Amino acid sequence: MPSKGGVTVLKGALLACAAGSMLAGALLPSAAHADTLRGALASAYNTNPTLLAARSDLRAIDENVPIQKADGLPDIGLQGQYSENLKQGENSLSAPDRLLFSSVELNVPIYSGGAVKNSVRAAKTRVQAGRADLRATEASVFSQVVGAYMDVIRDEAVVRLNLQNVDALGVNLDATSDRFEIGDLTRTDVAQSESRLAIARSDLTTAQANLIGSRERYIQLIGDTPDALEAPPPLPGLPSDPQRAVAVALENNPDLIAARERSQAARYDIEVAGSGRLPRVSLFTGGDYTDYMGTLGNGIIGADFAQSETSAQAGARLSVPIFQGGRPAAQERQAQARASSAFETEIAIERDVIAQVRSAYTAWRASNEVIESASAAVSAAQLSLEGVRAENTVGNRTILDILDAERELLSAEVQLVTARRNAYVAGFAVLAAMGMAEADDLNLDVGRPLYDPSVYYESVDDSIFDWRFEPDPVAEATRTVDTPAQDATIPAD
Repeated sequence: MPSKGGVTVLKGALLACAAGSMLAGALLPSAAHADTLRGALASAYNTNPTLLAARSDLRAIDENVPIQKADGLPDIGLQGQYSENLKQGENSLSAPDRLLFSSVELNVPIYSGGAVKNSVRAAKTRVQAGRADLRATEASVFSQVVGAYMDVIRDEAVVRLNLQNVDALGVNLDATSDRFEIGDLTRTDVAQSESRLAIARSDLTTAQANLIGSRERYIQLIGDTPDALEAPPPLPGLPSDPQRAVAVALENNPDLIAARERSQAARYDIEVAGSGRLPRVSLFTGGDYTDYMGTLGNGIIGADFAQSETSAQAGARLSVPIFQGGRPAAQERQAQARASSAFETEIAIERDVIAQVRSAYTAWRASNEVIESASAAVSAAQLSLEGVRAENTVGNRTILDILDAERELLSAEVQLVTARRNAYVAGFAVLAAMGMAEADDLNLDVGRPLYDPSVYYESVDDSIFDWRFEPDPVAEATRTVDTPAQDATIPAD
């Protein structure tokens, strides 16, 4: 396995290749059209609800940092009370009839056993995990978009091939029927042609249904209808072997990065739980004001009482837990168990990433080999069909031979377009598992600056104003209720 420095160099080379060749023309300004793969990805980046929701989820995670910081900041409170004494006690000669009381108090935490410090550290670590989760969501959405885009292209090609096959078999049936009428062929030849045509029409119906499903899936992900999709640009050159791809993935896969950050946050949680055994120290100061509103001492003749008074206090508080019924120990054990789970989950995700990379890499290599074999098969099947037809004219081949040759050609052509789709999707899956399938990696032009999660975080990190308000949220994703139901119409070439 390459060293970390070697992995970084490899990653840099792949990123440069991705920027230069994966999405050709990425440096040219363009609108986010959905008739190219570049446009489909840009549209999903701007309007896909799953991706937009993930950004909102991250902003919610960001808010945990100022929430935890608040426990270590001064706390100021104001209280007020007005009361009427409706009935005085028999011996309460000097009690006032009414009073107005107010107080203000300032508490300043000094020491909390490390709970605040470690809670803030855990919150900041989870922000990093959340950013990695957002990257993973973006890569996942992009992978689905690529799959949906290639599915439409594949299924359109399959429908087109099946249409051509139905047309060819229809011509064959007409020719066979004509030759049967003149006694050149038998009824069996006509029946064979009719059977193959019926099967071809059935296959066409299935292919059309698959195309409609792929187009609806495209709308679900991209939010727009697929119109005359262009062939995708070539993928960048992937590593020469799966181990190099695994090395990059272990360093850069967002799911694995998120798991590592959560493992670290879980360590801080143990410290927070353990701090429940430790003392708490705080400083306080406050003042009180009481106004008896001229009613103090009304029951005493000749009494002269001050009708208002003020007081002030300042000091320090020390809280030392002695016995809490085992709560701190239980909380610490609970945090340790959750940390253990996070550690094991990290290893599970690491295993999953390795398996994903190796499987996708193998699928990519296999699909490329299938493309070569299928291309050769298509060429050979075309020559075979031409030869069988020519030989049939001189009586050396039967109608069944022609029908078999046509079926072999169709099968080879469908296998070729399927392999091309599989190779592209698998190659993109390798990039996604390596952490190199996000908008920034692809140099994607979305018509505005790419979403930067640090901007919101920095705006709230040290926000201590209780009366800060944000506008109420509104949905940003594109709705698809107005898109037409899809059909299997094939766009003109």
